[in-house]
Parts: sequence; C-alpha cells; structure tokens
Amino acid sequence: MAVVTGLHDFSGATPFRPVVAVMVLALILVPLYLIGQIIYNLYFHPLAKYPGPKSMAATRIPYLLMLLSGDAPGVVTRYHEKYGSVFRIAPDELSFITDGEAWKSIYGTRPGHSQKSKDYRFYNPTVGGAPSIIVSNDTDHTRFRRLLSHAFSDNSLRGQEPIIQGYINLFIQRLHEISEKGTKPIDLVSWYNFTTFDIIGDLAFGESFNCLKNSNYHPWVSIIFKNIKAGAYVSVARRVPGGDFLKRTLTPKSLLRAKAINDKLTMEKVDARVKQTNNDRPDFFGNILKYNGTSKGFAHRELYSNGSTLIIAGSETTATLLAGATYLLMRNPEKLAKLKAEVRSAFKNESEINLDSCNQLHYTQAVLTETLRVYPPVPVGLPRIVDAQGDTIGGNFVPGGTVVSISHAATYKSESNFKYAKQFIPERHLDDPEFANDNKEALQPFSFGPRNCIGRNLAYVEMRLILSRLIFNFDLELAEPEFDWIDQKSYTLWEKMPLMAKLIPRDMTQSA
Repeated sequence: MAVVTGLHDFSGATPFRPVVAVMVLALILVPLYLIGQIIYNLYFHPLAKYPGPKSMAATRIPYLLMLLSGDAPGVVTRYHEKYGSVFRIAPDELSFITDGEAWKSIYGTRPGHSQKSKDYRFYNPTVGGAPSIIVSNDTDHTRFRRLLSHAFSDNSLRGQEPIIQGYINLFIQRLHEISEKGTKPIDLVSWYNFTTFDIIGDLAFGESFNCLKNSNYHPWVSIIFKNIKAGAYVSVARRVPGGDFLKRTLTPKSLLRAKAINDKLTMEKVDARVKQTNNDRPDFFGNILKYNGTSKGFAHRELYSNGSTLIIAGSETTATLLAGATYLLMRNPEKLAKLKAEVRSAFKNESEINLDSCNQLHYTQAVLTETLRVYPPVPVGLPRIVDAQGDTIGGNFVPGGTVVSISHAATYKSESNFKYAKQFIPERHLDDPEFANDNKEALQPFSFGPRNCIGRNLAYVEMRLILSRLIFNFDLELAEPEFDWIDQKSYTLWEKMPLMAKLIPRDMTQSA
C-alpha cells in the first residue's frame, strides 16, 4: 500500500513531477515568446518601416487602452502631428490622414481592387445577431441599401417634411416656454437630442419617443448612450484571448445591463411596427415591409439589427453636430452675427422656413460644413483590411491583411489640408480666396465610397431646419464661457456634456 505524504509518493511513482515540469517550462517559454513577438513587431514585421511610437508598434495594448480611455481622437491627432501623414497605431495597423487620395484607396473601389472589408472587431455587436447595414457583407449591404434608399430619397424627404416640421415646431415651443419663465440656462444638448430622437422614432417606426412632449429623455434614449460606450469594451474584448470572459468581467455591469435592455426594447419596437397593417405610411419600415417574407426583403433578425442602427445613426449624430455648431457659434460671436443676419433677413415669417428655402442659406450651410470639419460627429478612423495582394496607400505599399483607417479628427485638423485648421472659419467654404488652397476633398465626414452614410440628406434637412428656426427665434449666449465644452471623450461617437446656454426670445419688432 502506497503512503503519500506531501508531494512524495513513497511507492516510487512521481505523478506530480510532469505537471511541475510543464508549469516551469511554461513560465520560461511564455515570456520568451512574448519578448520574441515584441522584437519581431519592432524590427522584422512588414510594417516596421512605418513611423510611430515604439509602444504601439510592439504590442496592441496601448491601442486598447486608448479606446477604453475615450481619448483616441486627441491621441491620434497628436501622433499625426509628430509623425506625419501615416503612423503605426498598432503592430498590424496604420492610421492615415489624407489629402483626398487615401479616401479612394481605403474606402472606395478601383480597378484591380475590390472594396476593402471592415474590421468587424471594431464595431458594436448587432441586436438580434444578424448583420446591419454597417457591418454587412457586400451582398447584404446592397440589398439593405436598396430597400432603405427609398426612405432617404428627395421625394420621400419632401413627403416627410410635415412630420419633421411638426417636431421642430414643438422644439421651438418648448424653448419659448422655458425661456419665458426666467433666465435659467438651458441644456441644448438635451433639447437637440429630444428633437432628433422624436423625429427618427416617428420616421423609422411610426411613433415618437415623446421626449419633446414630456420634456425628458425616454428611458430607452438614455440607455442608448450607455450602449454606445459599452461598444468600446466589446471592441477591446474581441481582440484578446478569452474575449467573452473578459467582456463580462471588464465591462461595467451598468453598461452590460444597458445593452441587454437596449436590445430588448429594440426588438419590441420592431415587432410592434411589423404588426401594423398600414405599410403605405411614409416611414422607413413601410417600404421594407412590402417585401417582407421574400428574398428581396429583410429577415426578421435583420429588422432588429437595422432598426437599432437607424435609431442611433439617424438621431445621435445629427444632435451632436447641432450642439457643436451652436457651441462654436456662441464661441465666435462675429460668426453668430453673420448667421443671424442671413437667417433673419431671408425670412419675414417663421412659416417661410422650409426644406426648399433653407437650401438658399449659404452661410448656414457653411456653418454646418465647418462644424463637420472642426467637430466631426464620428471623429475616429473606421478600420478596413487591405486585400490579400496588398495596396498602395498615400504613396506607400501596404501589405495584405494590414488594418488601415483615416482619422477624421486628425485629417481635418491638419495644416497640410486646411489653413488655420483648428479655427472655426465658415468662410473657407464660401470661396474666400484666403482659403483657396484648402483641400476640400479631404473633408468626408459622411465617409466615402459605396458605404458612405445613407442618411446624409436627412441629416442636412434636419440640421438646416432646426438651426435656422432656432436662430430666427432666439439670441444665444454661453452660460459657462470659461468651460471648454468641445473637450470631450469619444467612444466612436462623442460623449457629450451638457451645453448650457442663455436663450433670449427675439424681439420681433426689431430688425436683424
């Protein structure tokens, strides 16, 4: 009979020694492997010739920490200022700023080069598990875009104008009610979000979120903000071993709960819309549901994933741009004065402000375009993967499999593209000769190529109408002029803080 004491088996067998040997070997080999990988990345990797911080070239850890910090736009901009038009942001990834040509190379299609696939690790998981228009393959993307394009056509937008104007009427009414009660500052971020979420709720699903009616965020809308931030943690978890476990342990529980609730509410909203029998209503799902149950239509899970995308992309980015434009105008009173002069001289009555008349407001359009440059709603680079045969980007050959992207924030703040790049100057978009050498092709805030933003026209309609109506009705002043509102964190989209402003109802008896 064997007697076992401690780790010794006095029968002569030594079952524990192989286990200990393997553990010791692992403790030796794993660090050696990691050191070898770092040396390879720094000196022998195909991207070793590209400039950039050694820490980012050695390992992806600094990149992942940057995503979680929310500081990616600022960090990437500073590195481009130091290293130039391209730098190595991770061992297998390059970040570019562009003079216009790189947009075509990375996001467009050219002879001999198909459209580059997206790096899906970067994007939020979809609701329902099916691909959305943002993360679909080329075949599905073509089908999705064909069905959704009808909703964003010029004819469709004209048919939807009464719906949009109705919510803007309520937006202006609510601001008058608040401003007439006293001089208490108003958070314009909230009110812009109330308006754009109500509009997209009606246009997409046939019913509002009632944010304007209740003067408060719908619970779902508040959850959406947390869901966006949760995406940064998911993106990090997808890039490391044991990602599912890490996602559950790394992501704050409040963000995980928000994602679960967001998914549930999205599916309930879609299911309710599908049950409606009137699909001739001018909302986004009306045309889609005409093909329900056919190969041309959406699978039910695809209704969930695309419904969620429509809500976020169709509201949050528009509200962000409006908040940014208003802040920049209040920061630059002479620009605000020029905008007021244009709007108030163009219209005698507020009822004259409509889709067609707003198209004639050239300075208003310049203000919005310049805001898209100074404060792009999506400031980060959206990563693509170079085709297997490699490609030439920005004059440099990039091997196949490399992840590449163009940073919107860094590109638009580069003096190589725009004179006085960090200043807010709408005149640069009005043929001012001082800015004749600005590279306008570098400015692509709605992205570029076959997968550019399908909702661009709707965004411009909303932005022109809302900003014009606000300027026609109110004088604006920053309530906290010492506060740098635009200094924000970004988790793909900006994490906006309250924008407190004093709104003084315009004296209609006085001229502009």
